[in-house]
Formats: sequence, C-alpha cells, structure tokens
Amino acid sequence: MATIKDIAKKAGVSIATVSRVLNYDSTLSVSDETKKRIFEVAEELDYKKKTAARKQESGKIALVHWYSEKEELDDLYYMSIRLGVENRCQEQGIQVVRCFQDNYEDLRHEDLQGLIAIGKFSDKQVAELQSVSQNIVFVDSSPDEEQFDSVVIDFERATEKVLQYLLDKGHEQIGYIGGREVFKDQTSMIEDPRERAFKHYLVEKELLNESYMYTGIFSVDAGYSLMKKAIQECGDKLPTAFFAGNDSLAIGALRALLEAGIAVPERVNIIGVNDVSVSKYVFPALSTVKVYTELMGETAVDTLLERIEGRNTAKKIFIATKLMIRNSSF
Repeated sequence: MATIKDIAKKAGVSIATVSRVLNYDSTLSVSDETKKRIFEVAEELDYKKKTAARKQESGKIALVHWYSEKEELDDLYYMSIRLGVENRCQEQGIQVVRCFQDNYEDLRHEDLQGLIAIGKFSDKQVAELQSVSQNIVFVDSSPDEEQFDSVVIDFERATEKVLQYLLDKGHEQIGYIGGREVFKDQTSMIEDPRERAFKHYLVEKELLNESYMYTGIFSVDAGYSLMKKAIQECGDKLPTAFFAGNDSLAIGALRALLEAGIAVPERVNIIGVNDVSVSKYVFPALSTVKVYTELMGETAVDTLLERIEGRNTAKKIFIATKLMIRNSSF
C-alpha cells in the first residue's frame, strides 16, 4: 500500500493536504483540480500495474461517462473503473476519446471502433450511443444483455456478505445508509440492488426495521447528513451496525459518528462498498466490500476488442467481490 508521503510526492502537494483531501476534510479549501490529481495518484499507486510491453498505437475507442468530472470526485468508484480502462488501452496502444454525459454528437465525428459506457444509461441514451457505434460494452450496468456486452458486479450478493458477517458477529439492529440515482436525462429513478437486497435479506431473518434506513445520494456529504439524522432520531437506540451503499457514504457517516463522540467500532460498526483507495486512509480505516474496479475496466477493454474482432454473441461478465474487514468493524 502506498503511503500518504508517496501520494504527496507524486501529486506535488504537502502531506497535510493529501491527508485532509483523502479524509474529505470539509474545512479544506483546495481546487477541484488538486483534489482530482490527489485522488488519481492514490488510485494509480494502489493499482498493481502490469509490466506488459505497450503495443504500437492502433485504433480508437470512446470512453463515455455518465458522471461529470465534478461528480467523479464524490464517487471514486467510477474514477477507478476509468483508470482501469485507460491503463489497458495504453497497454494495447488504443487511443481513448473521453466523453462526459450527453455530448454524443461530438463522437460521430471521430473514427471510432467502439464505445465503453461507464455508468447507467436510459433506453433513449442507449439508442443514441448505438447511433455512434454498434460495438458497445457497458460497465456497471446491463441495459440489454441479449444485445450488448456488459461488465457488472452482483451487488445483491455483496450486500448479503456484509449482512451475514454482521449477523454472525451478533448484530441484530442493523441500519442502512444508501443512495438513489436518476438517469441523467431524468427519465426515471434507478432501483438500487443494495437497498433491495438489504430489505429482502433482513425480512427473511425477521430483523428489518425500516426506521433504521436512510437514503440520499451517493456522496460523502450525504453520508454525513444521513448519519447525523440517524443519530438525532434514534438517540440511545442507534443501531449497533450500519451498512453503507458505497465508501463515500460510509466515510461521511464515519465523520458524523466521530463528531458526535460515538465510538467506532466499539459502539457502532460500519461497512461500506467498493474499497476505493481512500478507504485505507480514513480514520478508522474503513471495512468494506472490495470491488475490483480496475479489473472491471480492463475486462471492458478486452471484451470490446473481442467484439471488434467479430464476436457477435453478447456476454455479461460478473466480477467477484471480497469482504475487507478493517478498523471500522469487528
């Protein structure tokens, strides 16, 4: 694991600045560009680069993001996938054209062999992407598995891993800090599989208490405000454990608990999802479900190359996850 000193040296900033950025210190005033540089360096140093020789440049693909660059800073999950795609393309000598949100018209002027679409896209957006290229790999969603290739995570299974771990540790009052998303064209709300699995699993165990469930958006600030609300509403009956839908929410929730003087993990355990590089540097170090985001990006590139070379049958690829227990739970 890279140290904060390593990150500071490569990013060209002070150790103190790196520490405060990685801990999402709300009192720190630095530019988004500096934050982006620090987060990318942290991800890159955490990424186990391969030593394969780079090929000569051949071909061009588009990397389509459903997030803006600003939103990516609040949810490093997508940044980590992007870096996996870009590193694999660099190894393969593939030129990458980056496109954020709905600037699909610009892509029609590029000589593209295919697209990698990271995030979640409505039917209308999928049709627009098809008008650019028929070779598309979706990462983190699967809009039509009969037609399109996709690389996804079984978030329902990941949720069950966390809940079974907490139940095995004797927790019966388990709370949820989650996020909900909407397609960027505002056509509809996106159902979150973690929230669905959380409810289903605890209903089966006769342990679901929906008053312990709090949802907002997937960001550090939302995690902070949702946990503050839980602390205020639950008082002495605050659950002994919380499952957070991603690490950003978990990091914000940790800050709220510590500000309130609530001991983690002695009084409240908290477990997130994704295992972005930042999770190791927050205090206490975050327990989380490791999602192999770089591998998702690499696999998307390899899958797209298969399509370009002539494979016609669609593939849906699930990447495994692993529960990582650190200091925010026991």
